[in-house]
Amino acid sequence: MPAPRKYPDELRERAVREVQTSGRPVAHVAKDLGIHKEALRGWVRQAEVDKGDRPDLLTTAERTELAQLRKEIAELRRANEILKAASVFFAKEIDQPRTRLTR
Repeated sequence: MPAPRKYPDELRERAVREVQTSGRPVAHVAKDLGIHKEALRGWVRQAEVDKGDRPDLLTTAERTELAQLRKEIAELRRANEILKAASVFFAKEIDQPRTRLTR
């Protein structure tokens, strides 16, 4: 579960919109809104990516999908390890000679 966000989404959207529409430097907008300038810079960068202005970075949707796929890969790898261990166990069981019980 991701950590809770320090700033609400409304503030993030407002701050990004302010930077994009006013033409003011990120540091000045951040100072006026009481936000760390590097946090705001990251939000602006991600908004540009999501809008399609920066094709060199992953969009929010792509980041979400990537995280989900990485989690799924980890689960599949764990399942494969369990199955490998089980197959080794059962292969040993099959290879052992069976002794007859006599009465």
